[in-house]
Parts: sequence; C-alpha cells; structure tokens
Amino acid sequence: MIPSFTTERVTVADGVALHTAVGGSGDPIVLLHGFPQTHLMWRHVAADLAADHTVICPDLRGYGDSDKPDGDYSKRTMAADVVALARALGHERFALAGHDRGALVAIRAGLDHPEVVTHLASLDVLPTPDMWDVMHGTSAAVGFHLYLMAQPPGLPEQLIGNSADAFFGHFLDLWTNDPAAIPAEVRAAYLKASREAVPSIVADYRASAGIDVEHDEADRRAGRQLRMPVSVLQQDWGAALGFDAAARWRAWAPDLEHRTVSCGHFMAEEDPGVVIKELRALLAR
Repeated sequence: MIPSFTTERVTVADGVALHTAVGGSGDPIVLLHGFPQTHLMWRHVAADLAADHTVICPDLRGYGDSDKPDGDYSKRTMAADVVALARALGHERFALAGHDRGALVAIRAGLDHPEVVTHLASLDVLPTPDMWDVMHGTSAAVGFHLYLMAQPPGLPEQLIGNSADAFFGHFLDLWTNDPAAIPAEVRAAYLKASREAVPSIVADYRASAGIDVEHDEADRRAGRQLRMPVSVLQQDWGAALGFDAAARWRAWAPDLEHRTVSCGHFMAEEDPGVVIKELRALLAR
C-alpha cells in the first residue's frame, strides 16, 4: 500500500469496479499506471502530491485488483472508467497523469472529456497512431510485444500464460536503468498481478492495434486536439528510432511542455523527483 492512503473498490460500470488508493486533500489528480505494473508504481509521487492534492490511484480495468471483464478494452471505455471513478469520489473535474498504458487512457480521456480533464501529463508514450507510424524495420524489434499481443485471441494468451513471469519480468528488467528502483517485493507484486491478468492485459494491447487506432485517427481527421495544458516526459525515443517526438506530440497538444529524461522507462520509480517537479509545474499552469 501507499503509506497514509486508503484503498477501496469503486464501481465505474456495470460489473466493473476499480481497486483504488486515495490520499490527501485539495484539488484532485488521478494517476494511471502502466505495464506491467499496478497503482503501486506511483507510491513516491503520490505521497508527495498528497501534501496538497487529493490523489487518486486506481488499478486500470483488467489490471491489479480491479475487475477483469471479457470484452471491451478500448481506451475510450477505460477512459470512461476513470471519469466515472472520479465522479463517484465526488470530483467532476480533475488533473490526470498516466504512464505507458495509463498515458494512452489519459490521452483518450482528454480527447473525449475535455470539460472534465483540467491538465494532462503523459509519461513515455506517443499517441497510438504515432506509435505505430514510427515502428519500422529492425528497430521495431524493441516493440515485439506490441505485435505479439495484436494477434487474434488464443495464441498470445497461451504463449504469455505459459511463461508469464519470464515475459513480464523481461520488461521490468530491460526497461529499468536502476534495478534498485523496483525492490524485490514490489517486483514480485507486479509479476503476481500480471500473471493473474494475462487475458485482460492482452485485450488491452490488442485494442491498441484496432479500435484505439480507429478512434484516434477519427479525431485526427476531425482536427480534435488536447486543449488543456499538457506535459510530456519521455526517454529519447526519437533519437533511437529516428523521429521528432516533440513535433509528434505538438500536433495533438498545442499547449505543450515536452521534456526528455535520462532515467529509464519506469521514471516515477527511478526518478520520482523529476516527475514530481514536472507534475507540480503542470498543475501551476
């Protein structure tokens, strides 16, 4: 648990409740975790922000101790979960920050619910269509899991389920510059949560190779953008894969602050001070 936070299950849709940690008081901010993690990834950042904000940290639909229904894992549906969660906790408007998969949910929430999301932060992703655009040639090998989980139901679930700890542990090891940032007990919690959620994690990724692209491309054609202040923290993916990350983001978010960080992918655990500083600067805009 995050120290001084309480946990509860909050119903957000028919048959779907999200396991949620809540702490602090003040203007609300919702923090969405990434893969292969749970809300626990925010433990350092959440504790700091709770000094003067109400901090809400759910496990996403299909992850951790939240419900894992069959069916819809579009980011539109997962974003609606987040809006319903905040509303159930008494907040009609809130700031929103997401890492990895949670960032994709946050982007969709900002596009679908601009009257609700006051500020938006994205940690280490590109919007879904851009992600697929920049993956090409041998450099795409770094994203092999994206292609594996995009396959029709059956084979990905079987392959991953038969070696779940090796599969999920691969990313925890490969994407971390400082292994000490994810202590053994936290790593074990992530692996347990992930091995118990293989079908829903695959469904989440599969949606990003299908319905999520359709939704994002429709918004791009219609000229819809993120109209709230947006902050992006990313590793230097552009240099590695040959694209201009800030320009990609600016097409979606005209009020943008884009920062490149030197830590690994799990930046809220590896360098929480940088994440806290940027989130506080975003909330002041």
